This record gives sequence, structure tokens and C-alpha cells, in this order.
Amino acid sequence: MQIIFIGAGRLACNLAPALHEAGHQIVQVYSRTQASAESLASKVNASAVTNIDAVSREADVYIFSVTDTVLPALTELLSAHLNKNQQTSEAVFLHTAGSMPLSVFPQSLPHHGVIYPMQTFSKERSVDFSSIPFFVEGNDEHALSVAQQLATSVSTNVRQLSSEARRQLHLAAVFACNFANHCYQLSAEILAQNGLPFSVMLPLIDETAAKVHELDPLQAQTGPAVRYDERVIQSQLQLLADQPLKARVYELMSQSIHQSSQSNVQHD
Repeated sequence: MQIIFIGAGRLACNLAPALHEAGHQIVQVYSRTQASAESLASKVNASAVTNIDAVSREADVYIFSVTDTVLPALTELLSAHLNKNQQTSEAVFLHTAGSMPLSVFPQSLPHHGVIYPMQTFSKERSVDFSSIPFFVEGNDEHALSVAQQLATSVSTNVRQLSSEARRQLHLAAVFACNFANHCYQLSAEILAQNGLPFSVMLPLIDETAAKVHELDPLQAQTGPAVRYDERVIQSQLQLLADQPLKARVYELMSQSIHQSSQSNVQHD
């Protein structure tokens, strides 16, 4: 398929090369900045544009990979541009956002949908898409079929999911990824204050992640909060006396862990 990427951020910089390697043609990359557009375009043999009015109307698929805040405005701008130039009615418009509904697309774009790869992306690191779960949606059979074809060309794990269910999925991903990574940051700060490198935590982090491949997260949970060891908890809170926000996070996390463990005991 001939594809145009609207956006050149972290997700686009991973997904566009993967689709290119799968045999699709990336025709153009649009970004607000020339450097970003050219950087991605050069990797997929595409042209770079920074003016929405320069976006080609000849593509089969337009993939929006931009922040949630600018997505509604960009869909409207592109719709106005393509309709003005009599864009083909068979083109499909897809966005890649976890928390944005299908309805973000204006009705003037008749075939629209979602192709959401649930993974954390960085421009500096490439990922293997073959096992990354993709969640797709379409407003009609044509849009859904195109989203599924694109997803299955790079991944073996593709599922159809509604906008509402995808919002819940994205919420779960925030807990599993963003919040977990923030805990790494808090850990790194405490270690740095005591002259220790974060690398001492890596074996522990790796084993914790490995365990949940075999155990339910509730079963894999360890530490003082499971049994609510008040002696240890109060001692550690004293260490955070001059860092009230960290102390509050520690308290809330400990309470949540203990509540979950108690609920599990009651159901056993």
C-alpha cells in the first residue's frame, strides 16, 4: 500500500520503517519541522513536507501519529485540503493513539479507523514489531480491513477492539509502563543521593519482569507491604521525611499492595 505518515515522532519513527520493510511504500512524511520530516523520510525513501497543503492526495492510507492534543485539528486540516483537491473516496485514515476515539475523525473522511501498537517507543531504540500487540478498529469494513492488513504485515498479534475498550487498555498500559518507569526514576534518585548507580537495580528489575511471564502479578508481589509490616514501612517513611511527595507515593502504593493481597487471600 502507499502510505503517508502525518507526524514524525517516536511511534512514527518505529512504525514507518517496519511497514516499509514489510513491503509498503511510504510516499510522504509530514511534520511541522523540516528536520523531523526529513529524518524519518530519509529512512523510508519518502519525501518530506511541512505544509499540510503539500500532502499528496494519491495515497491509499494516511496514518496520523501525533499527540492527542493536535490530532483533531490535523484531521480537520487534512480533510479540508484533500476534499478541496477531490481526494479519492477509497483512501483510509488511521490514527495510532491509545486514548483517542474513532469519532475524532470528521465525517468528511469516509473511511477511518485505528491502528494502535501497544508498546513504548523511543527514537533511539528500534523494536521488533512481530510480537507487539496491535489493536485495530474501523468505521466500516473497508477501513477495518486495511487496518488489519497493515497490522498483520508487521505483527502476529492483532486484535479488533472498540474505542471504549482501547481507552481502558491504554489506562492499564499507563500503570504497567509509565508509572512503573517513574518508580525506577524515584529509585534512581534515592540511589544517587547515596552514591549508588541505578545499575545495581537492574538484576532485580529483570527478575521482577521475568516472573510475570510465568505468574500472575498478584502472585509475584513481594515486600513489606504485602503483609503490611508496619515496622519496616514506618522506618522507610522516616527516611523520606524530607521528601513528602515520595513519602505519599510510598504510602499509597503500600496501601494498594496490601489491599490487593488481602483481597486475594479472601478469595482463596
